Amino acid sequence: MKRRMSTSISTKTEPKRQRLFTHCFLPMILLLSAAFFIGSAFIITDYKEKILGWGSVMVLQYSRSKMCETQCRAYGSEALPRGIISETSDLEMRPLWGAQNKKPKLSMNLLAIAVGIKQKENVNKMVKKFPESDFVVMLFHYDGIVDQWKDLEWNDRAIHVSAVNQTKWWFAKRFLHPDIVSEYAYIFLWDEDLGVDHFNAKRYLSIIKNEGLEISQPALNPEKSELHHPITARDKNSTVHRRTYKVIGRTKCNENSTGPPCTGFVEMMAPVFSRASWRCSWHMIQSDLVLGWGLDFQLGYCAQGDRTQKIGIVDSEYLIHDALPTLGGSAENKVSSPSSESGGRSEVKKQSYIELEIFKNRWKRAINQDNCWSDPYEQSTKKQK
Repeated sequence: MKRRMSTSISTKTEPKRQRLFTHCFLPMILLLSAAFFIGSAFIITDYKEKILGWGSVMVLQYSRSKMCETQCRAYGSEALPRGIISETSDLEMRPLWGAQNKKPKLSMNLLAIAVGIKQKENVNKMVKKFPESDFVVMLFHYDGIVDQWKDLEWNDRAIHVSAVNQTKWWFAKRFLHPDIVSEYAYIFLWDEDLGVDHFNAKRYLSIIKNEGLEISQPALNPEKSELHHPITARDKNSTVHRRTYKVIGRTKCNENSTGPPCTGFVEMMAPVFSRASWRCSWHMIQSDLVLGWGLDFQLGYCAQGDRTQKIGIVDSEYLIHDALPTLGGSAENKVSSPSSESGGRSEVKKQSYIELEIFKNRWKRAINQDNCWSDPYEQSTKKQK
């Protein structure tokens, strides 16, 4: 009897538990399951989005890294944002206060002359031949005298640099860096002893532009000038010439000649460089070889193309070269004995030959050491030797 009662009680209890499970726990389990699956979907979607996002970021970062690697930045400027970097400059004077000149910049050129006070009168004539609207003037004072130029009308607009007993090439290497003079279309790097009565700067500019000359010089009047190389002598029947047909030492110049001294050559007393050719030529000037001997025979490498076409002598605008031996004299405006001056000048000439040999040896050594450089004039050089 007792057993039957316990059985019926347990039987009655089980349906109650089932109902409790069905009504209370099952909905809760289903709700939690639904929440789990829905949440999982969101989590997976979010995870996928994050993965895709991270992938996009990595691709962008990689692309940016590659792009930045290909950008060429000036040495020392790597820590700066590109937009703030000012890579070039000029020789234009700026006011200390007031509005800047907002007129559009014209294409300007640079006239740079190494000067001493003894040649003041001739330098004045030279500078007046170069219009202010087209040229910036820069004087390199090798005698240290600057104040005595102040009475000249153009003095205040000229740039004055002074260093005692230094040469034109010493000044040029230190003060005419390509990034400083990059604003100027042409750079006239002249000596002080040039007669300019038959020279017109504007006409000269027009001719070299039309002829496509990257390196040039005005011809020299052979009757009144000291000539060192026949190619620079004026041809009265020509506007421009690019070669000579004379016999120079053991070299017979003709229409087949491809290099100096027959073609592709200017002397160093009055060279005119384009912006691009000066950038190349400046790098060839040696800091410690201040007399410039040897450069003239190698300028063809900086001619931006065929040196027989890109280098020329302008006959219609010509000069007289007095060839005054100014360097080696007194550094100050004092009276010095002729013997001391001639002695100094002979020492300068001796040094010129020494520097020429040093430059030649450096050139040969540079060729031998640079496996990546090929000589575009190798065959013509061998023929001339």
